[in-house]
Amino acid sequence: MDIRDLLDLTVKNNASDLHLMPENFPILRIDGELVEVSSLPSLTKELVEEMIFSILSKEQKDIFLANKEYDFSIPYGGGVYGDLGRFRINAYFQRGVMAAAFRFLPKDIKSIEELNLPKICHSFPNLRQGLILVTGPTGQGKSTTLASMVNEINMNRPSHIITIEDPIEYVYPKGKSIISQREMQTDTNSWNLALRSVLREDPDVVLIGEMRDADTMSAAMTIAETGHLVFSTLHTNSASQSIDRIIDTFQEQQQNQIRIQLSFVLKGIVSQRLITQITGGRVPAVEVLIGNNAISSNIRDGKTHLIDSIIQTSSDIGMISLDTSLAQLVMKGNISLETAKQYSLHVDELLRLLS
Repeated sequence: MDIRDLLDLTVKNNASDLHLMPENFPILRIDGELVEVSSLPSLTKELVEEMIFSILSKEQKDIFLANKEYDFSIPYGGGVYGDLGRFRINAYFQRGVMAAAFRFLPKDIKSIEELNLPKICHSFPNLRQGLILVTGPTGQGKSTTLASMVNEINMNRPSHIITIEDPIEYVYPKGKSIISQREMQTDTNSWNLALRSVLREDPDVVLIGEMRDADTMSAAMTIAETGHLVFSTLHTNSASQSIDRIIDTFQEQQQNQIRIQLSFVLKGIVSQRLITQITGGRVPAVEVLIGNNAISSNIRDGKTHLIDSIIQTSSDIGMISLDTSLAQLVMKGNISLETAKQYSLHVDELLRLLS
């Protein structure tokens, strides 16, 4: 059994992820559910090690063994950038043995319509400056949504787009923009160095793969504040939680200044979940916040507990609550009521919208 055979199997089965773990069968994630490939032999620790080492360079292998975990990506389908896409990989140790998780990223970047995202999402690529966040738990399509919006800029206006990623996920096609994609370890040695340098590289648009800590959050806001359009992600469950997460990451004496800065630069948050449909496949349920005056005032005044109410009452300008999105999917017959309840943040509000 070869790693390439398992990658082929992942793509053939339209799986989002492949897991390799000793003493288990290879495992695919299909439509959000884990499925054992029991038709293949169970994996041994020697085989998993051989598979992981077969796709690592010597330098990468040394980093992995030193750090006990390593993020990287490989092309899939031939060619430097892959004819069919890329796999984003996290190799790691568990219980003293190697394991790995592979995420498949197709070559073709889907449009906002193809991803079934709300039309209001087209407004974010049209901005010239500010901070746009795409949030949600792991595996909910954040990278795909980000790539869709960034590629809309790429195809429609001449800009210099710089991405800082760990690792590079989507490779963008030739468009009207020029795109510099920088990967940790390969193209830069640290997030701090890359973010400090980015303003000297004449960017119009900056994509930061993930706002991981106070340093990356501060840099993202500063870049947006200086007249650039910045896209990034957070692992949070809602728009209001995303704002609280950013503010709470900083020390108490800094938080008032961060509220003020964030209130000026935040232009939008897309918080999404991928939900299994009745007919199979997954569809996004999406909360959308637009950074208008009411949102800015509440961030500045520390009243983020009022943001959910603002979203619910601002549908006329394109804001969408998660419960509204779930209710629409139920009414269209995409998902069941029981499924919607599982993802709802306010079940009473969901039931009211459906009554």
